[in-house]
Amino acid sequence: MTVTNDDMVRDDAPDGMGDEALESAGMAAEATELSLKEQLDAAQSEAARNLDGWQRTQAEFANARKRFEKQRAEAYANASADVAVKLLPLIDDFERALANAPATIAADPWLAGVNLIYRKMLAILDEMAVSPIPAEGAPFDPNVHEALAQEPSEVHPSGTVVREMRRGYRLGDRVIRPSLVVVAE
Repeated sequence: MTVTNDDMVRDDAPDGMGDEALESAGMAAEATELSLKEQLDAAQSEAARNLDGWQRTQAEFANARKRFEKQRAEAYANASADVAVKLLPLIDDFERALANAPATIAADPWLAGVNLIYRKMLAILDEMAVSPIPAEGAPFDPNVHEALAQEPSEVHPSGTVVREMRRGYRLGDRVIRPSLVVVAE
């Protein structure tokens, strides 16, 4: 008895499956493989989108934190400047009072107490990083000085501050009150 190809049943095929069934099963397997590859590609692209979104969110959060810190520092500086500007007229009054104190009360403990209060206020301004702007003898700078008048001077060259009428102050690098000055002609 001779056995032909048609009579042979493949060992690896399930029972009762002919060549046509095997071909359709192979195509189904290929389709499954393609769909698995497509699923993998889709999952990888979604993971890449998620990673990109997460990185963007992290960057936005870091930028927001930096922006918040900058705004907080600016608000603190503005609040400090507001307080300092309100204290400066008191400093001016203390300076005038101490400069015009009669000589008869120079040894009076009351005047020493007033002088102590004045120095404490200056110490508070110093702690706030408020410093006086040098004026007399310095060249006139419109960024920190406000000229009230000009007068001839034999001591100072032209464009130099001759007299300070009101002391100016700055908070760090920011001018919170310009010096009122008289400038040499």
